[in-house]
Amino acid sequence: MTSAARELIVHDHEKGLDDEKASVRPSITSVGETTAASNPWTTRLLKAGVEERGTEPVPEARRTDTQFFKLFFLFLTWNLNILTFTAGTIGPVVFGLGLGDSCLVIIFFDALFCSLASYICTWGPKLGMRTMILARYSFGYYGTIPLALLNLLTMMGFSVLCAIVGGQALASVTEGLTWTVGIVVIASIALLVSFCGVNALNWLGLVGWVPLLTAFAVVAGVGGKHFSDPPPVEPVTAPALLSFAATLAGFSITFCPLATDISVYYRHDVSGWRVFMYVYAGLLTSLASIQILGAATAVAAMNVPEWERRYGGEDVGALLAAVLEPVNGFGKFISVLLALSVTPNISATAYSITVIWQACVPRFSAIPRYVFAIVSTGIVIGLAIPGATRFYDTLTNLLGLVGYWAAAFIAIVLIEHLHFRKNDPYNYDGAAWNVPNKLPLGIAAVAAVVCSFGLVVPCMNQTWYTGPIAKMTGDIGFEIAIVLTGMLYFPFRSVEKRFTGL
Repeated sequence: MTSAARELIVHDHEKGLDDEKASVRPSITSVGETTAASNPWTTRLLKAGVEERGTEPVPEARRTDTQFFKLFFLFLTWNLNILTFTAGTIGPVVFGLGLGDSCLVIIFFDALFCSLASYICTWGPKLGMRTMILARYSFGYYGTIPLALLNLLTMMGFSVLCAIVGGQALASVTEGLTWTVGIVVIASIALLVSFCGVNALNWLGLVGWVPLLTAFAVVAGVGGKHFSDPPPVEPVTAPALLSFAATLAGFSITFCPLATDISVYYRHDVSGWRVFMYVYAGLLTSLASIQILGAATAVAAMNVPEWERRYGGEDVGALLAAVLEPVNGFGKFISVLLALSVTPNISATAYSITVIWQACVPRFSAIPRYVFAIVSTGIVIGLAIPGATRFYDTLTNLLGLVGYWAAAFIAIVLIEHLHFRKNDPYNYDGAAWNVPNKLPLGIAAVAAVVCSFGLVVPCMNQTWYTGPIAKMTGDIGFEIAIVLTGMLYFPFRSVEKRFTGL
């Protein structure tokens, strides 16, 4: 199929001219025209800049953005937040690692894991498809539904964690403000940004990193005199190192299932290396630096009584407020900035969540994207309020669990793209994205995931379960998931392709 023919099919589909796919919502322009008479509220929102486009692919004619540097600032801004800071504290607080060991694990594994999301992000300009729609070309139309549900739960979980730490930080510097009110304020601000779509996210990414980077620099400057690397109370073990690495994996590779959502509007003829380097630099710079600062602060808190008292093992916002106390009112201002630092991350996550809802239930494609932003925010607030009292349990359980399914997902989509589709975007039938009988059955992908988890489960190390293998090795479930799923998918997909031709 030529590029022109493929583009014409996608374009006609979006205009609603293809009878076979007439039930699917058309493009942004046609939706605005269609709903103008019947829904004035939607028309006003679209004119105000609210993005309405959902799961449908973006045709080449609409992939026009050439400001690729925005990808660097987007990922930089999204991860300059106190949840990233909190991920760094897990090494010393949960696994008993010293500062040196924590830093080595952070640098090595972040450098490795960030490359995965960065590479998948390069597919967005080439294919114009959201990640969960792209997954249909390996998991099939129906096999992607449970995958999208897992992704939805993951993204909701991260939004809950961000709302908790943001709400705690806001409450720690505002007298009389409870965690609950802080959570509602943070989630509501993030909703306003996600409501407006990718243009608002781009703008926030371009300007938001300056105050956030300044705020964390102030934390390092004020608290730096207390930073040290005393020997850990107990000798460092390999299981502790691997378990911390698995936690970091859950933090960074979960960008993979939403990676192309952010890059679908960029020009299709951009160099893949250019997109990769912008995303990789933004991810690695923000994640590694802020996680190292978190580890250093957590280690120092064990030797500074006031920090330890305010921290209490759970309240990261109060810990940061204690660090900034010597600079008085300016410290409170910085604490407010740190509290608000999670809003770009929640907004970006909510942006992808709205598309994932439509991938979970394809009939939801008829509902405008911004409706799901409102629903998702309500759910996040409802879960964050009770979750705030057991923050570290919530954090470590979520990060550990999401790493397992995300690893299996990554293995399958990488092998499908690189091996079975020869790294060629024209080996994807763009018109088949919502036609089940023109997509793979998905049996090979689902079977590979299910079979691999027979070995992944014994390798898991969570607060509620430790497998027999993990007791000796630490948490290696992530590594097993990505390797074993990939090994199984090769033969399974070859057989499926031989019988179906898809």
